[in-house]
Amino acid sequence: MLKVHLALFAVNLLYGANYTIAKEVMPLYIQPFGFIVIRVVSATILFFLVHALLMKEKVERQDIPRLVLCAFFGVALNQLLFFKGLDLTTPINASLMMITTPVSVLLIAVFSKVERLSVAKVSGVLLAALGAFVIIYWGKHFTVNDNSFLGDIFILINASSYAVFLVLVKPLMSKYHPLTVIKWVFLFGLPFVLPVGWREFMEIRWEEMPLSAWMCVVYVVIGPTFLAYLLNVYALIKANPSLVGVYIYLQPLLASAIALALGKDELTAIKVFASFLIFTGVYLAGKKMKEKVTAKA
Repeated sequence: MLKVHLALFAVNLLYGANYTIAKEVMPLYIQPFGFIVIRVVSATILFFLVHALLMKEKVERQDIPRLVLCAFFGVALNQLLFFKGLDLTTPINASLMMITTPVSVLLIAVFSKVERLSVAKVSGVLLAALGAFVIIYWGKHFTVNDNSFLGDIFILINASSYAVFLVLVKPLMSKYHPLTVIKWVFLFGLPFVLPVGWREFMEIRWEEMPLSAWMCVVYVVIGPTFLAYLLNVYALIKANPSLVGVYIYLQPLLASAIALALGKDELTAIKVFASFLIFTGVYLAGKKMKEKVTAKA
């Protein structure tokens, strides 16, 4: 179980930095939909290359419709709306909107009978949500204007689509290696993404991009795309979707920790309290899973 928690921690560390790093490139050098084309095409190539080197596993025909749905909700709708929303709103607003993801994951998982509702899970989700809210909102400003409102709505829909993806992809984890699943998810995501983002992709002026912008692009492709998706589906082999979702609450905490390490923030009692709420929430959300694994051992 330690490997699962480490994988989820790494995923949200990568996502936590993505809010700021992606904004360094958008929209000055790359428009949001054009950026998604870069993400999905590059990650698809990487997944196919790595899969070809490591294994020859194939998927059964009857699982293709579920993979297409995973591609639509987990790659196309999720990524397109997140980057477009982030372009229109602020990282603070986007972080606040993403707090809805674990709640959506839990509700969808229970409704789909993938998980059972429990006091521990509900308490964990709510405690972690409160801690994340405090971390994000304390001393910062939530803004509302015409552009940010539309961006916030996009992020909310993005959060819901990612929740649907986590629940849809879970059954595939018991049949296939995570690399096999995510390889096909990204491939099937291409037909959804290319028509939307191709015009903005062709407008990119590569020669005008400085080295720092190139480094940001490489980070977004390798970190929050290739590694994060692979680690997330790996965690779903043993973890319930609600636990994978509740780890999202670590993102603002990790962002604060990075700021502290760089001397750009200071530790306060309220941040310590918020951190306690988040870690307690993550523990409660994963408690039942931990007990099940122990019982099987």
